[in-house]
Amino acid sequence: MSTADTLRIAGIMRESIVDGPGIRFAVFCQGCPHDCPDCHNPETHDFGGGTEVSIEKILAAIDEDPILKGVTFSGGEPTCQAEGFLTLAKAVKDRGLDITMFSGYTYEQLLQRAKEEPALADLLDLTDLLIDGPFVKAKKDLTLQFRGSSNQRLIDMNATRKEGKIVLWEQK
Repeated sequence: MSTADTLRIAGIMRESIVDGPGIRFAVFCQGCPHDCPDCHNPETHDFGGGTEVSIEKILAAIDEDPILKGVTFSGGEPTCQAEGFLTLAKAVKDRGLDITMFSGYTYEQLLQRAKEEPALADLLDLTDLLIDGPFVKAKKDLTLQFRGSSNQRLIDMNATRKEGKIVLWEQK
């Protein structure tokens, strides 16, 4: 599994327009405990699959593209590798890019976990847009932006931290 210097990933997409606002570099982590029926990325579920990659190698690929708006952490479940994604997030922020993170956990569940997991707490503090909640087949809606089912929320994390309550993201 990942360390502070590596991530176990299923793959990357160098320029994505469907994994968050603007042109994004998407990192698809390997490993997910949710096993959502009809998941879009079922090949990412096995925690032993994928490839161990250094964060420096991921950053080098990000640095090759001057038109990126930000980086997306998807999966799998990025919060299961919070330490490695935190290292990547800090470096992404140093480059002036924003962070979108997908999680099958709800924001409330992540806050509970963050009480015992300092790296997760810090990762949430660096996240600009959180897409939370599991994919629910019965609530599947292909018209939704950046998500697959209507229970998933687009949470503006910067406004949420400022307001002290959940603020949903609106495209600017």
